[in-house]
Amino acid sequence: MMKLIDLGWDSYFEKHYEQYRDLKYSPMRICRENRGKYKAFGESGEFDCEISGKFRFEAGQGGKPEFPAVGDWVAAAVRGNEKKATIHALLPRKSVFSRKVAGEITDEQVAAANIDTVFIVTGLDLNFNLRRIERYLAMAWNSGAVPVVILNKSDICEDVGSRIYEVESIAPGVDIYAMSTMNNTGIESLSKYLQAGKTTAFLGSSGVGKSSIINSLLGGEILKVNEVSGFGSRGRHTTTHRELMLLPGGGIVIDTPGMRELQVWGDEEGLNQTFDDISSIASGCRFKDCSHENEPGCAVLEAVNNGILDPKRLESYKKLKKEFKYLADRETMKPGAIEKARNKTISKQVKKFFKDGLY
Repeated sequence: MMKLIDLGWDSYFEKHYEQYRDLKYSPMRICRENRGKYKAFGESGEFDCEISGKFRFEAGQGGKPEFPAVGDWVAAAVRGNEKKATIHALLPRKSVFSRKVAGEITDEQVAAANIDTVFIVTGLDLNFNLRRIERYLAMAWNSGAVPVVILNKSDICEDVGSRIYEVESIAPGVDIYAMSTMNNTGIESLSKYLQAGKTTAFLGSSGVGKSSIINSLLGGEILKVNEVSGFGSRGRHTTTHRELMLLPGGGIVIDTPGMRELQVWGDEEGLNQTFDDISSIASGCRFKDCSHENEPGCAVLEAVNNGILDPKRLESYKKLKKEFKYLADRETMKPGAIEKARNKTISKQVKKFFKDGLY
């Protein structure tokens, strides 16, 4: 029989579950989701779940769907003696790692919910990219969980120390570990995060070794692993769905599919925490609203000119800041306003078309 505390249950969820206790619902944690079908862990084992019609209707109101994601806690009704249950409510999340869905639609996609630690995994091969790590860090700090950077494939890197130093320069205060799943070295460094009742999510591009690391923690080839493409160190999408798993020695891990694209979601709090060095330097700018482009008295540009700040890091900061601002603008615009802005853009293009004599 499972104990809820081993699944991550605590006083926070207990408080929000109270309203459902008299309804005889059972607390369960989503461990897998696929096309609207769910699997969840409860005190008496694993259940196949589906959401109720009322839940589906209410979750879709207001234009922002609130359906369960892997890692979520739900209130569900067990159906007889079967290992099946109906989900009636979603408990509030303590933390959530989200990204914007691909394309022009401004909607949230939850990668993992109620997590304590985010393992940002990157490969020490051609996959290594400081700008991508910065993006993951900004999103991880927004999630409410603590980010940790894992540099996998140390066995094929000639100067691991230099790579660690590079990551330290963009991630002050963040724990960084180098390891090799091929040689089974460095995995033990993760043990302090893998405690009973604590949840960690593995995030990163395809082929960086997330599933291989989890297999090492599980003590066997539980998750399917494919070879990495020799061109560009790109991996195949071995993991095709998100899944929550319980480790033999305690602790909970969430495996996620490789992310080819990570569009920002949330506010700028995580951005400011990731680029705390730039925020600190910017306090010396002459103007409070300095954009660090060409304003006189810009302390940030001065830091770049003096070799104190990497210009690539500044460009990364400005790019992400622009993305967060665009997201905020899109979220505040009503559908009608968005359509109006779109029509205005089309109108300008048509006028330019005729003005330039291209008809």
